[in-house]
Amino acid sequence: MSDGASRPWEGAGTVSNASSTAPARVRRLRREAWGFAIGSLCFLAGALPFYADWAGAVWTNVTFFVGSIFFTAAALIQLLLSGRRPPRQHTNRPDRADWWSAAIQFAGTLAFNVSTAVALIAAIARPDMVGAGWRPDFWGSIAFLVSSFLAIEATRGRERLWDRDARTWHGTGLNMLGSVAFMVSAIAAFVVPATGDLVSVQWTNTGTAVGAVCFFTAAVLSRRTIHRGALLRRLRRHPAT
Repeated sequence: MSDGASRPWEGAGTVSNASSTAPARVRRLRREAWGFAIGSLCFLAGALPFYADWAGAVWTNVTFFVGSIFFTAAALIQLLLSGRRPPRQHTNRPDRADWWSAAIQFAGTLAFNVSTAVALIAAIARPDMVGAGWRPDFWGSIAFLVSSFLAIEATRGRERLWDRDARTWHGTGLNMLGSVAFMVSAIAAFVVPATGDLVSVQWTNTGTAVGAVCFFTAAVLSRRTIHRGALLRRLRRHPAT
């Protein structure tokens, strides 16, 4: 989920004792990756039965809700502040897929905001209710799947992207696996009308946990190439930034 690029000078810190023409490059974790990583850890924790038993229904749902907020904040950074621009008439196919992937992902995180908030309110009202708690959001999971598909399409034309680091095969591959896992958990969370039980509690928790691990791994592997020379020149031109 965290394949978006930060602006070249962000997150690099102060560069000293370097020539303005130095060819040296550094790799920095993308700033939105922190949000995706923290959000993923929250969803992983909430999906673990021993954590749910220890925290209780209310705090487990607080965990999911907090995770969804981190997801949304990171997705918004990726969409609006990473250098992407809405598709225009002459936008090439990879960049077009890249933008729509980020936009649909953001919409999916909003769906998770709503579903986790509703579950939290329900848990506060009746924390002792059997089965009380958040279940993977179906529409949000569909959005993640579509976003992941478009990200793979953008990665196929990586050399033509506005930022070659914006999409990488390990990142888009892991995010697709995570999206599939979330969809499995969403399907398993459907309630069987005849019994009132979920299709599979085990697969609901397993899918959420596996998806969270995939998203977390993609986030921590996300990197941005920073050219020290270009960074130093910018800092000299705009010292206040």
